[in-house]
Formats: sequence, C-alpha cells, structure tokens
Amino acid sequence: MWGFESLYPCQSSERHKETFERPMAVSAATEHNSEGRGKVKDLSARLKSFYTDVRSEMKKVTAPSWKEVQGTTVVVLVTVAIFGAFFYVVDMFLTWAMNGIIIHFSH
Repeated sequence: MWGFESLYPCQSSERHKETFERPMAVSAATEHNSEGRGKVKDLSARLKSFYTDVRSEMKKVTAPSWKEVQGTTVVVLVTVAIFGAFFYVVDMFLTWAMNGIIIHFSH
C-alpha cells in the first residue's frame, strides 16, 4: 500500500509465514506430550520446580563485603548532599524570581 506491509496475523503472507510457524516458549508450568500440546502440572510439581529454580538462583547471589557497603554508602550520602544543595539553590532562585514577579505586577 503505502510503503509497508501489515504484520497483523489476519493478513499473513508467504513472506511472513515462518514468523507464525515458530514454536512458542515452553512454560515451566506445563508438561508437553508427543503432539506438542501442554497439560498444566499440578500445584505440587509447580511448587517443587519453583523452589528448585529459586535455590539454584540463590546459589549465584553473593553478599557485598563491608568495604563495598561503606563505599556505596558514602557515595549515596555525598550524592544526596550535592543534590540537596543544588535543589536548595534552585528553590531559593525560583522563590526570589516569583516574589519579584508578584511584587512587580501587584503595583
């Protein structure tokens, strides 16, 4: 039409057919049979799978050292102080400007 082709599924063309034939992602909550259809697992199997996944991910987590905690705390405090001072100056300037405008137009 106007330089583009619609990608809506109801208007599929041969060019985009392979897009719709790709297999979908497999969910951890389903079991697939030989026909490729999924059956939802029972709650206990899903909870066991979830618990196993959580344990494997938690093994990858490491706690920061005391030096890292101190360093990031200092960075946060300094950053908060700098932004606090910046916004204080901006607020004082805007207060001064608004007071000047109000005084100017009130006379």
